Amino acid sequence: MQKLLIVGCGDIARRLLPRLLGHYRVFALVRDPEQAAFWRDKGARPVLADLDRRATLQRIAGLAEIIVHLAPPATLKPTGGAGDRRDTRTRWLLAALASGMSLPQRIVYISTSGVYGDCSGERVDETRALCPGTARAHRRVDAERQLRAFGRRGVVVSILRVPGIYAADRLPIERLRRGVPALRTADDVYTNHVHADDLAMITCAALRHGRSNRSYNASDDSEITMGDYFDLVADRFGYPRVPRLSRGEAQEQLSALQLSFMSESRRLLNQRLKKELRVRLRYARVEDGVAAAARERKSQCS
Repeated sequence: MQKLLIVGCGDIARRLLPRLLGHYRVFALVRDPEQAAFWRDKGARPVLADLDRRATLQRIAGLAEIIVHLAPPATLKPTGGAGDRRDTRTRWLLAALASGMSLPQRIVYISTSGVYGDCSGERVDETRALCPGTARAHRRVDAERQLRAFGRRGVVVSILRVPGIYAADRLPIERLRRGVPALRTADDVYTNHVHADDLAMITCAALRHGRSNRSYNASDDSEITMGDYFDLVADRFGYPRVPRLSRGEAQEQLSALQLSFMSESRRLLNQRLKKELRVRLRYARVEDGVAAAARERKSQCS
């Protein structure tokens, strides 16, 4: 079997692992020794290394033919300099992979739809020019560019641009409990979503069918605004709907971080995902996924 290395062992990696076992010999890059036992028990071989400590990455050089890169860029304190826009984790990862006796054959990278920036609610496919509006999105663009350059060395690099990920345990329940306001309909923004289980499936599809130096919008079919999404979850789980504010009122009452998520509006198109990766979404609409999440949480409580 080919060797596959998972970089970034969080929730999506845990959902992905059962789909990989039996098809690949799976390694998991972990920086905490306490995590190693979990991944070993689940069937992966842990590799102790840290993307923020470059010297530790030499042990992955030449280790695997396939890389699934799920790790986000490091969170940096803003300095206003060019360094705010660089993803050193991806830079050091690729340097380590390049130092081996052979390069990997394929890399699948989980990016973000935030690389498009604000599109004023327009429908967006993968040919849209990138226009990141935040430092964290700039770091994702930097990672994509590094990976594309690496792909020109003969490595098949496929990039998944991922919107908001949700699941039964990844819903804005706490926000609803606190009653954090949303924007009124006239000022609201379109958001995009993908169920965590569907994203794990999409990642597997990219391993099989992803084209070289190709990006894919890894989004479901929904067209829903942020406020309507909060209302959907509130109604399903029995919480009051949150108050709605004008944009001017929101700027006075909400934090800069909360406002940053209300500053971009776009509707992702996913035809390339379906045609090239041959994906059939389990939860084609966010309404379907939230309904399934409500049933799952209810069964857990019964």
